[in-house]
Amino acid sequence: MNARSLSHIGITVSDFNTAVKFYSEVFGCPLVGVSDAEPERVRAFFGVDGPAPACKIGWVRVPGGGILEIFSFEPKLPPEVKIPWNRTGITHYSFNVRNCQQWYDYLQSKGVECLSKPEQSPRGHWFFFAKDMDGNLIEMIDLRRMHWVLQWGGALGGFLFKRGMYKKYYE
Repeated sequence: MNARSLSHIGITVSDFNTAVKFYSEVFGCPLVGVSDAEPERVRAFFGVDGPAPACKIGWVRVPGGGILEIFSFEPKLPPEVKIPWNRTGITHYSFNVRNCQQWYDYLQSKGVECLSKPEQSPRGHWFFFAKDMDGNLIEMIDLRRMHWVLQWGGALGGFLFKRGMYKKYYE
């Protein structure tokens, strides 16, 4: 059995409308669906308690097909101030872009906090990190020619690497 693709990334946001506006205006990601969970489902499924717990769920489509699933709960918990890189769990999500410097300049002009200027990795791609309105880390990455290699040759490469140079990771 193999997964078909990565379906979506789920994030909890402090304000639903602010998140929709941020991802739409900054990244061109339109809201494509909204649902309100019933209080009993919020209690039972999500484990959120309170007199009238609520959860609004939205699906924001990223150009290229990915989905950000955004959750807005009542009552809210405060965000973690800083997520250590070495803590097990999700640290960031990434947008595949062209020209990191232009994206850096664009995000700066929109008032988006960027953690560093674009830098080149030892393998040749460019990247930098920014934060969304709640402090979630977003990696902006320009894979350059590797975008096409991974998109079109990724399945073949995975098949070959699993039996060759990366075999030790599967044992």
